[in-house]
Amino acid sequence: MALIPAGVVPLLVLWDVDHTLIENGGVSKETYAAAFELLTGRSVRVSPETDGRTDPVIMRDFLRANGVEPTEEHLARLHDVLVTAMAAKASRLRERGHALPGAREALAALREVPGVVQSVLTGNIRPNAFTKLAAFGLHAYVDFEVGGYGSDDAVRANLVGIAREKAAAKYGIVFDESTTVLLGDTLRDVQAGRDGGAYVVGVATGKTSVAELEAAGADVVLADLRDTSAVVAAVLGARGKAARASVLGE
Repeated sequence: MALIPAGVVPLLVLWDVDHTLIENGGVSKETYAAAFELLTGRSVRVSPETDGRTDPVIMRDFLRANGVEPTEEHLARLHDVLVTAMAAKASRLRERGHALPGAREALAALREVPGVVQSVLTGNIRPNAFTKLAAFGLHAYVDFEVGGYGSDDAVRANLVGIAREKAAAKYGIVFDESTTVLLGDTLRDVQAGRDGGAYVVGVATGKTSVAELEAAGADVVLADLRDTSAVVAAVLGARGKAARASVLGE
C-alpha cells in the first residue's frame, strides 16, 4: 500500500485504457465478436459502436444489433465469455496493438509524484483491462484494486464514485471531486467525469478532437501524451483548482 506523505494533497488518477493508454489494433471489436459467438453460436453480422461504452452495454448492443434480445442467461454469462474471448486474442493484441506514444513515460512520471494513486476507469471488465495493459508492460504502474470497470457498473459515470470508494477503503483517504482526476479520449469520458465528479483531462488520441473535448467541458485537453511534463502539469492542475476554490470559499 502506498503511503501519502503528510501535508500532501492526495490525488486519485484514473486512466481510460483504449485509445488513451493503448491502441488495440481492432482486437477489442474482435473480442466482442468472439464473445457474441460464444454466447449465441452465431457469427456477428453487425458491429455497433464501442468507443467510450462499458462492456455490458457493448455486448447488449452486439446482441440486439444482430437480432438477439438479451436474456438473463446471456447477461449472467457475459463476464466469463468476455474473459475467454480476450484471452484467446491476447497474442494478437501484442502483435497488432501498442502502447500510445508517451503513455509509459507519463505513467512512470506520475508514479513518482508524492500523493498520486494511479488506477483505471474503463468500460472494460477488470480482467480484460489488466490483459490489455499487461500486453505492453503498463500494468505495473497502476493499482487495479481501486479502479472502476465495466464489471462494476454498466453506467460509466458511476465508475468514478466506485473507484473512489475502493481507494478510500484501501488507503484510508477520502477522495472527492477536487482530488479525483479522470483522463480519457472520448466525449463519454468527459461526460463521465463531469457527471461522476472529477477533474477531467481530455487526451485527443482517439477519434475526438481537441476542440470537441474542450467544448464537452474537459478542464484541460492534451493533443497526446508525448510531452511528459505537460501530462504531469495537467494532472496536477487538479490541485491548483482545488486550492483556488478553497481560497474563494467555494
